[in-house]
Amino acid sequence: MRIADVFYTAGALTETMKLYDLSQPLNQETPFWPLYPPFEVKFIKRKPEQGVNAQYIMTSNHMGTHLDAPLHFVTNGKTIDQIPLTWLYGPGIIVDVSEVGDLGIYTKEIVERNAKEAGGVKEGDLLILYTGWSKYAWYQPPKPSGTADEERYIHMHPGPTRAFCDYLLEKKIHVWGVDAVSTDHPMNLPIGRFLPRVCTKVRAAADKKFGKENVDKLFPEEDYQVTHNILFPRDCIHIENVGGQIVEVLGNRKAFRTTIGCFPWLFKGGEAAFARVVAFVE
Repeated sequence: MRIADVFYTAGALTETMKLYDLSQPLNQETPFWPLYPPFEVKFIKRKPEQGVNAQYIMTSNHMGTHLDAPLHFVTNGKTIDQIPLTWLYGPGIIVDVSEVGDLGIYTKEIVERNAKEAGGVKEGDLLILYTGWSKYAWYQPPKPSGTADEERYIHMHPGPTRAFCDYLLEKKIHVWGVDAVSTDHPMNLPIGRFLPRVCTKVRAAADKKFGKENVDKLFPEEDYQVTHNILFPRDCIHIENVGGQIVEVLGNRKAFRTTIGCFPWLFKGGEAAFARVVAFVE
C-alpha cells in the first residue's frame, strides 16, 4: 500500500471513527520526575520586535506523556527512532485496575478478570492500564472542589511486582502504558527507597497497607525499577503519564478494546521521547 493510499483510507475512516486523546498536557508547570531537571520554556523572539513569536525549551525526557526506549536502561539498546512503527499502532485494550487504590498492586489476575468484558488481553496488544491516578494529575481542577494532587500522584500510585513482567512477556506485548508517573511501584523506585523527605512517608504507608513483615518480600532489593530492568532488554517498553480522555473512552466499563496509537517524535538516538497517545474508536 502506498502512503497516499494510507492517507486516503484514514480520511474515509474518520467519518465513522472518533479520536480520543490519551495524553497529558506538557509545559513548565508539569511536575518532573524526582532528581531530574524540569521543563523550561521561554520566548526568544516576540512579534512586536522581531515580527515572529519563537520559543526555546530545555527539558529532560521523563515528564508528561512519554515513551521510554530500551536505551533508557539497556546499554546500546534500541533508541526511539529504532522502535518499529508496528509496535506503536494497532489493536489494543484499555483495562481498569483502579480498584487497587493507593500503593496498590495490580496483577495478572486483576487484569485478566477485568479484561474479560472486552474479550481479554490478546498477544501483541497495546495494553493501557487505567489506575485512576490521572485524576490526581497536576492539570486537573484544583482542590477543594477538584482532584489535582501532585504529591499523591507521584508518591502513592499503584504498580506491579516482578510477576507482572512475566505476564507481559507471556502475552508478547511490546508496548504498554499507565496513567501514572511510573510503571513501577513506588516501593521499587527512589520514591519509596531513598528520596529525601518522601521515602520515609511512603515506606510507612506501605508497611501499614501490606504489613511491615511483607514489604521486603513484595519489593526485594533486586526488584528496583523492575519493569524497566526486566522488560527493556526483552523489547517490552512502556508509556508513562497517560491520561487525557481515558475516562471518557472507558465509560463505565472495566475494559474497552480499540485501536491505539503512540506517536513519539523521530528522536534519533533518543532514550525516551514525549508522545501523543490516541485511541481510534469506531
